[in-house]
Formats: sequence, C-alpha cells, structure tokens
Amino acid sequence: MAAHEVVAIVDRDNRVIGEAPRQGMRAKNLIHRASFILVFNDLGELFVQQRTMTKDIYPGRWEIAAGGVVAAGETVEESAERELKEELGVDAALSYLFEMYYEDALNRVFCHVFKTNHNGPFTLQPEEVVQGEFMPVAAILSRLGAENLTPDALPILDYLKKNIDVSVK
Repeated sequence: MAAHEVVAIVDRDNRVIGEAPRQGMRAKNLIHRASFILVFNDLGELFVQQRTMTKDIYPGRWEIAAGGVVAAGETVEESAERELKEELGVDAALSYLFEMYYEDALNRVFCHVFKTNHNGPFTLQPEEVVQGEFMPVAAILSRLGAENLTPDALPILDYLKKNIDVSVK
C-alpha cells in the first residue's frame, strides 16, 4: 500500500470512525487496523521475512507475518488475502486466529491475525521484503533476537507458544 493510499481509522473499541491517507495516519499515530497472516509449512515452521529499509515503520526488522494496513472500505479478510498475494505471491485458504491491540510510540493498531499453510515457493515483493525463510516457532526469538523483530511480533509469538503446537515435527 503506497503512502498516498487511504486507510480506515478506528477508535479504541475498533469501530471505524473515519479514514486518512497512510502518511497522515503514521504522522499522527492514529489507531488503524492491520491484517497479519502467519504462513506455516507442513513441518509446522513459520515463514519469517525481513522488511526493506524503505518501510515506514520498523525498517529492516524481521516480522513473523505477511500483512499490512487495512484500506478504507476493505474488510480485514480482504486485506489479508490481498496482502498475502502482494507480499508472497500466494493465494491460500485463511483461518482467523485472533485480534489484539498493539501500541508503541510509532504504531497503534488492531492486529487481525490469520494463519495458512503453504510450503512455497514464494514470490517476494521487492518493495516490502528483503528475504524470508521458514523457522521453528520456538527458535525464532533466540535466532533473530527481540531487538531485530518487529515489536508487534512478540505478543503474537507468545500467543503461538501458548495456543498452537509449535514443536518441531
């Protein structure tokens, strides 16, 4: 999604209250929605990807999900399908996992988390993704380090460890 595109703005109850250009949403740190798609392979490993240095927040960091900001007028499901296709070149069935609110100095977002299964190959979007690889969920934090992950990944990793079998198969 380009900086000039319009995104849905929501309140603290996740109700749409307006819309704003992406750049304005970031500048004012407005609350918005985003879709996150966790891509697992048949071994139960999670695909992690490194963000480009041109990303508007957390440039160069690793993230555990494909995804992005929900556009004005778009559902979270439509956003998830679009983002998975744009970032990884994948059309796949999605299962909704959960919603969480995340906030830091740069980002206030309702994260709508989905999962899918796909073994690749992927067509990485060069404007968004530098590289990616599958990793066992239990090893992501120790291999990459918390400081190298997008901060919104940490609560999602906690959720996965508590709610999904992440043992190496």
